[in-house]
Amino acid sequence: MSVKNPVDEEVKRASIAQIVTTCVIGAIIRCCLSFSKYQSIIANHVEISTPLNSWKRVSEGLYLLSNNINPYSGDLLHETPFSLYIYRNVLRLFQGRIEYMFATVDVLTGMILFFSAKKYVEESYKEEIVNRHQYAKDVSSYLLKPDKIFLSPYYVLLAYLFNPFTVLSCVGYSTTVFHNFFLSAMLFSMVHGIAVICGIFLAICASISFYPFVLIVPGFLYFKNVHRSVVKALVSLKTFLAVSVLIVVMCTNYGKDFSYLSNVYGCILTVPDLQPNTGLFWYFFTEMFDHFRELFIFAFQINASVLYLIPLSIKFRKQPFLLTVAILTIISIFKSYPSIGDVGFILSLLPCFRHLFRCSQQGFLVGVIMLISTSLAPILWYLWIYCNSANANFYFGVTLAFAIAQIFLLTDILFAQVKREFVLKNGTEKKVDGEESLLYLE
Repeated sequence: MSVKNPVDEEVKRASIAQIVTTCVIGAIIRCCLSFSKYQSIIANHVEISTPLNSWKRVSEGLYLLSNNINPYSGDLLHETPFSLYIYRNVLRLFQGRIEYMFATVDVLTGMILFFSAKKYVEESYKEEIVNRHQYAKDVSSYLLKPDKIFLSPYYVLLAYLFNPFTVLSCVGYSTTVFHNFFLSAMLFSMVHGIAVICGIFLAICASISFYPFVLIVPGFLYFKNVHRSVVKALVSLKTFLAVSVLIVVMCTNYGKDFSYLSNVYGCILTVPDLQPNTGLFWYFFTEMFDHFRELFIFAFQINASVLYLIPLSIKFRKQPFLLTVAILTIISIFKSYPSIGDVGFILSLLPCFRHLFRCSQQGFLVGVIMLISTSLAPILWYLWIYCNSANANFYFGVTLAFAIAQIFLLTDILFAQVKREFVLKNGTEKKVDGEESLLYLE
């Protein structure tokens, strides 16, 4: 007969109260900003609102749809009919209170990420316990500590709920909030081994933003290598394909109307709207000669989707969660219409890799670049558009620095993983043939 430890019960209750308090504070911050006079200012910033995630466009699309007018007859709306169906029903659930709808969905995303991170960290710790006999003797400081298992997921919750990028996206009514929710649900089902749900939410994510379809590879690897189940891996793949086909059938009104394809996926792939954003497409294709446009469209889109997929999947096939975060980072850097909400989602997952921080080297540099570029972006936009004392080069310089910071962050985390694996296998000794040596990335 087992006896519960009263101390453990107190710690558990304190932890639950801490999580609930954090979520309530995060919701209050979002609601207060949404009801403030700054909401419209935030919603109009190009770093937050893009042609693909603007709630104003969704509102107009819903209005046209309610009046039996095809919302895809012009170039206003770039959301799928399936997305409109979701927004309309969720909006009815909240009786039209947009502020509460976005705040609730965003807080739910934070909670789902918390439980996803908790499961991932616990599984990583168990795997290290099993493989500890294979490690060198002097690497105890590099191993996961059981007293930090709860802290990492809680830091994920904090990083999402109080990240300025995610807060501003929520207050600006960016539909990236819903996309982040579906991504978090996909991650949750992936780490918990629920193959069918993982395939469903991945199909929803791919139908909204197109680029996440490449996540089927790390999802397949997670079920195969972590859950040790080829059956679940195949189920997730088949579910993804089946649900994707079903969504397309529903969006085309059972094969009768394909007008949305050019407005949604055509806009993502061909980039007709060159409104400035935090990405790299808009400036390049503003300056590009038209007869070279198709060539560089193909080059940019391959770079944003499948170019890095195979080499990264081969190298990090045993760390599919890290592979997932790496692919999401690449997508947020190189996609055609990115926003700071995409970056905020990725930054909130970094506490899952706290054990890699001691092997990383670019943390301070990345933080400084992100802070400076984020602060300068709205200033240079104002000088360019409203004061005419700057030009597009100034603003693009900031977005380029922001992209470089993300690239440094990604390469630093991946190299930290490689370095930690090397240390665990070979020990902390840095001498080769009796001389001091350095491990560096070529």
